[in-house]
Amino acid sequence: MAKLIYSMIMSLDGYVEDVNGDFSWGAPEDESLHSFINELASSVGTYLYGRRMYETMVYWETAHLEPDQPPVVLDWARLWQAADKIVFSTTLAEPRSARTRIEREFDPDMVRWLKAEALHDITVDGPTLAAQAIRSGLVDEFHLIICPVIVGGGKRFFPEGARLNLKLVGERRFDSGVVVLQYANTL
Repeated sequence: MAKLIYSMIMSLDGYVEDVNGDFSWGAPEDESLHSFINELASSVGTYLYGRRMYETMVYWETAHLEPDQPPVVLDWARLWQAADKIVFSTTLAEPRSARTRIEREFDPDMVRWLKAEALHDITVDGPTLAAQAIRSGLVDEFHLIICPVIVGGGKRFFPEGARLNLKLVGERRFDSGVVVLQYANTL
C-alpha cells in the first residue's frame, strides 16, 4: 500500500504563500536542499494537484529545455515528468503535460483505492487539496520544508481546525537555514 504524503515549502510561521499569494521566498538557492527534495520525491509515482498548484508545477514538463540547468534541476524535471499527475479541477479543460488526467472533484474513495493499488507513494500538493485529504483522514505523512522567514499571514500549510497526532520520523537541517521535518500521522 502506498503512502499519501503532503509536502510543501512553508514559512516558519506556517504559511505556504503570503497574503499577496507570493511564495518566491520559498525558493532558497540551496543545491543540497534541492537534492534532498529530489531524494524524497524518488519514491513518488503520482502527484495529486489542484488547478493552481498544477499550473505552477507544469513548468517542469519543459524545464529540461532551458539552457544551463544544473544537474539537480534536471534530475527533478525527470522525476516529475516520469510520475503520473491527477489534477482536480472544475475549470481546467485539458492537461498541459504528459501522464496527466483531470478529475472534476476530489473523491476520497478514489484516493483510498489509488493508495491501495499504487506501487509507489503519492503526494497531495497544495494546501486547498491537502485540506480535503487531511479532513478525509487520507494523509499518512507530512513533509514540512520550513524556510527561515516569517510572512505574517496568507495561506496556511494546515487547514483551520485540523487536529492530528504526529510522530517525528525524519529531520534535516541545511546551511540555508531551511529545516525539513517529516512526520507520520498516527491517527
